[in-house]
Amino acid sequence: MITGVTGQDGSFLSEFLLEKGYEVHGLIRRSSTDYRARIAHLENNEHFHLHYGDLGDSMSLMSVIGQIRPDEIYNLAAQSHVQVSFNVPEYTADVVATGVLRVLEAVRLCGLADTCRIYQASTSELYGKVEEVPQSENTPFHPFSPYAVAKQYGYWIVKEYREAYGMYCCSGILFNHESERRGETFVTRKITLAASRIKQGKQDKLVLGNLSALRDWGYARDYVECMWLMLQQDKPEDFVIATGEQHSVREFCKLAFQYIGIDLTFEGTGEEEKGIDKATGKVLIEVSPEFYRPTDVVNLWGDPSRAKEALGWNPTKTSFEELVRIMVEHDMEQVAKERAEEYIDLQKIESLEKGVIR
Repeated sequence: MITGVTGQDGSFLSEFLLEKGYEVHGLIRRSSTDYRARIAHLENNEHFHLHYGDLGDSMSLMSVIGQIRPDEIYNLAAQSHVQVSFNVPEYTADVVATGVLRVLEAVRLCGLADTCRIYQASTSELYGKVEEVPQSENTPFHPFSPYAVAKQYGYWIVKEYREAYGMYCCSGILFNHESERRGETFVTRKITLAASRIKQGKQDKLVLGNLSALRDWGYARDYVECMWLMLQQDKPEDFVIATGEQHSVREFCKLAFQYIGIDLTFEGTGEEEKGIDKATGKVLIEVSPEFYRPTDVVNLWGDPSRAKEALGWNPTKTSFEELVRIMVEHDMEQVAKERAEEYIDLQKIESLEKGVIR
């Protein structure tokens, strides 16, 4: 069973588990709008099933878990946007913190404590105002956002249920992991989409926040394998899941634009910094304080040594450069498709105006 099945990680994990012969059950929220694009290609698979439920509703969780009686649960659902968590802190706490408790209690009350293994999606945001670099399983937490504080509760309640009830439950402390399926409001996808739109004349410039923020970026498709590996061990343990490499937002921008044939140079500092096309002198990237967080995490860098040794996982199967290339190529195709659809729509409008189409 996967909560958050419609998200980036949920869709990749569903594909991964189906390929291994699993029967996969996904939890989705009822909505009047379609948000299942990432899993649409799986919905005709006879081994893939969807159920309505919500991490904010313990009764729905107990109902679904009691019906399915899963061997493994991957709790990936969350209000996962850090900036948004400052705007909706109470909702973030209810889903990201108490939601974990509801899953654990549902498993226990359904009599599955001895048979069901639970993976909890934790986050590098736990380290927040970092106290050492790089961060490992032993680094103290210093959460720096409502999202991170909620995730810390989730991390500790998993530990409590593991120790109090002997349940097989563990947390993967995932550092930033991106892909072509990343939501468009996240900075990496915002960059690759903007670069593609600028290249194809659909956008003039890109406005970002702190270009000097440092992150450990990996490929989401690789990270879901590590989630699965964590539930295949003899005993439950928490692991840092990261690449062990660090790059700035500025580096990500430079590489993304490089892949579309634009060589950027950066001038100025702080809010006055600009990314300029070397060939034309045109300003393509600007900085706005609007995109700075009230408290900002600036230096996340994970140490995946334990995961590599204990799980046999390769954190750099997909390199940083390859990750950016995958995202840019996908978005170049998406923008081209959007342009083609707009052209067809324009032709239809012109035909209607001329009375060609009745």
